[in-house]
Amino acid sequence: MNVIYLYCRPGFENECAAEIQEKAGWNDIYGFIKLKKNEGLVEFHVYEQSQVDVLIQKLPLTRLIFARQWFAALGEPLELPEYNRVEAIAEQLGDDFRYEDLRVETLDTNDGKALSKFSRKLSVPLRQHLRKSGILAEKEQGEQGRGATNLHALFFSGQLVQLGYSYVANSSNLPMGIPRLKFPSKAPSRSTLKLDEAFLYFIPREEWDTRLTSGLNAVDLGSAPGGWTYQLVRRGMMVKAVDNGPMADSLMDTGQVKHYQQDGFKFRPSKKNNYWLVCDMIENSTRVARLMASWIVDGDCKEAMFNLKLQPGKARYQQVMKNLQQIKDTMSEHDIWYEMYAKHLYYDREEVTVHVRVLGNK
Repeated sequence: MNVIYLYCRPGFENECAAEIQEKAGWNDIYGFIKLKKNEGLVEFHVYEQSQVDVLIQKLPLTRLIFARQWFAALGEPLELPEYNRVEAIAEQLGDDFRYEDLRVETLDTNDGKALSKFSRKLSVPLRQHLRKSGILAEKEQGEQGRGATNLHALFFSGQLVQLGYSYVANSSNLPMGIPRLKFPSKAPSRSTLKLDEAFLYFIPREEWDTRLTSGLNAVDLGSAPGGWTYQLVRRGMMVKAVDNGPMADSLMDTGQVKHYQQDGFKFRPSKKNNYWLVCDMIENSTRVARLMASWIVDGDCKEAMFNLKLQPGKARYQQVMKNLQQIKDTMSEHDIWYEMYAKHLYYDREEVTVHVRVLGNK
């Protein structure tokens, strides 16, 4: 079965579909889409079977904005008996291939969440059976190499499952690509989870000691009441919080925050010693993209993390790509060497998070 399944946020299936078709086309791989609105799942039916494996290796998942996770189908959806479901799945898989790990998944919908208890209960005996039969590698024998694969079991119901595989090196290490973060009780707003997830997603953990560490200076545009500032403060940074609105007293009491009651589009720091710029202003995305690019080319930050708000309508993917191209053009005009990634993160809603890091001048 020449199908790639992609998970996305429910309601953004059209954006996910438009993106996979476009970026697959850049690699001369073509197909058609099947989807259901608000299901959080997109089926990309590739015309040539051999190109399915090529695509899920060649196209980096990190370059897909709206897809959280993906896998290539192994055959048609499997109808399961009322009993002996584990044995039926093992029989369908055969014994010709060994997988690194098992991902038992459901859709990110109310119906899917109702299945989560069932899937968790089934995952233990299924994993044990697959390891015993050699289909699933023992933990100590895991390869973790470029060719290592994960086995996916997407349950649509207790009687229907879609089996598939993804490459460990080019897939999310989180179930369905979803992080489960706990809201910190001392944070002044739930928006704090958006920046927390962004740091987890975009910044490699082995680089936190240099890029997310105490002593760095940061600017938070549109900061009030301080959800994003909280994430900077808890990592020991000194923060310039820019917003006409009030900041949480708990943040001001740390001594790490200086509040500038100014318009975020007009503020500029007096010194060029700021490492981070973060911004979650509810403003037009084109205007925000232009502002972020100007901070970078003027040398007012080294890394920027910001959200581009999505306008209601049918062209949200095209809107994001236009904004990103706007930033790319600015970087090129000023001969700046940089890296940029964008993702519709789990704790994002009607916005896409963008990370830009300056690497030097060409």
